[in-house]
Amino acid sequence: ELSMGLAPLIVAELYDVLVQLAADGVAILLVEQFARTALGIADYAAIMIQGRVQHVGQPADLADVVSEAYLGGAA
Repeated sequence: ELSMGLAPLIVAELYDVLVQLAADGVAILLVEQFARTALGIADYAAIMIQGRVQHVGQPADLADVVSEAYLGGAA
């Protein structure tokens, strides 16, 4: 997980690098605990629940799934 144990400022800088790499055509597979942050830069996403892929699709279509799965529906 990219952000695990890192200060928020460092995480933001790392995400900036990921965005630049993607813009340069580099494919990135990211496993991340902060789903909303990861979805913000993703072109395509898979949501895992209890170790199994439960949902796949465009990040904008998965925002509600993330809220329901991880926050019990709270936005």
